[in-house]
Amino acid sequence: MGAESNTPSITSEKYKVDQSIISNYAEDDNNSVTNEFGHGEGSFLTGYFSVTCVVAGTGTLGLPHAFAIGGWLGILIMILSYLMAVYSGIVLIRCLYYKPGVRLHDFKAIGIAAFGWPGYVIATFLHWLNLFGCPALYLTLASSNLNYLLRYTSGALNPVTWTCIIGVILLIPSLIAKTLKEITALAAVGALCTMIAVFIVLIQSPMYHNAHPEIPVQTDSVIWTGFPSALATIAFSYGGNNTYPHVEHAMKKPHQWKYAIAGGLTTCTGLYFITAIPGYWSFGRDTQSPIYNSLPEGAGKMIAMIVMTIHVILAIPIYTTSFSLEFERYANFTDARLGRFWAWVARAVIRTCTMAILVILAIFIPYFHDFMSLIGALSNCGLVFLLPILCYLKLTGVRNKPWYELLFCAFTVFMGIIGCVFGTIDAIKALIHDFESE
Repeated sequence: MGAESNTPSITSEKYKVDQSIISNYAEDDNNSVTNEFGHGEGSFLTGYFSVTCVVAGTGTLGLPHAFAIGGWLGILIMILSYLMAVYSGIVLIRCLYYKPGVRLHDFKAIGIAAFGWPGYVIATFLHWLNLFGCPALYLTLASSNLNYLLRYTSGALNPVTWTCIIGVILLIPSLIAKTLKEITALAAVGALCTMIAVFIVLIQSPMYHNAHPEIPVQTDSVIWTGFPSALATIAFSYGGNNTYPHVEHAMKKPHQWKYAIAGGLTTCTGLYFITAIPGYWSFGRDTQSPIYNSLPEGAGKMIAMIVMTIHVILAIPIYTTSFSLEFERYANFTDARLGRFWAWVARAVIRTCTMAILVILAIFIPYFHDFMSLIGALSNCGLVFLLPILCYLKLTGVRNKPWYELLFCAFTVFMGIIGCVFGTIDAIKALIHDFESE
């Protein structure tokens, strides 16, 4: 029996106009093992490693600089962001099941169920901004690293040329892979690369600081003017909410999700602390982003740059394929409708255009830290701190929550607004300054 016959209407009378759209995202729990978005055979470890691989990435390398612009207050901001990210990830999945017997599909479905068309538009904008902004940022970092690593060799090309070359190379797996199943293993390699870079920073930063006591290092307890930018950078490091519905649906026992998200984000936070604290203690206000730019020349710095370049290059197809799949689903470019060959042609056109847009973005916004702050403030603050909480309260009610949970929700929304508004303003000002300084 389908969802329409055994469940109540997904929307209230107020949002009846949106019911047909939501029904496209809803799924019947009784058939969830057999339909496209039903629960898979994954265990707790599937969810744990997926969260860890998605969240732990280049944001790690920007955290010491977040401390440099916010001071040691960054420790408190990171702890609060960790708690808020765990809570946000848990209530986001609860929103999928807010109607008995029905599971919504993704972030956009939650947005439209909670706030109608405005919610759908906002959720889609933030979601697509993240899917475009992160890989464009990765292209920027990869091209810059390759330009630096090969500067004294025959491969010494400028960052713009490297950006185009990487874009063309990465287009190949995007054209070959039909879905994410063929390329998600790349995330595990990326997480391993991140861990290698983290331990290099952990070891080499204090060694350099102790070996050069003559170099003054100035640290601050609190830099209030840098608070929004620090929060935006840290928010970028906890981005991943728009992938959580897909991770949770792959788990055989969805009730284990809360343990998977808590364990995964705890691991990521541990990696963040052993990068941010030694990095800021060693270099203080002069800490750069990414942190390995502050390391002395040598094998450690080179290895860190190489593994992070591998990580970002392997991560880009995951983002581009995710966006392409959503666009193809929206446009109904399926084998059944177009035939296998023409469906592949349609996918090829979409994915080629997607990669071209990313290359253009990376070429014209070649400033890693300020670009990361903008994405963190505008996209991740909304996806992590704002939208999940507001949708959860709207869908499940306010009066049935204890006062301390409501207080925590209010504080999370407040932090999200501060990071989103003022962090975006600071990031735009910094990017303007970058371009004017050229």
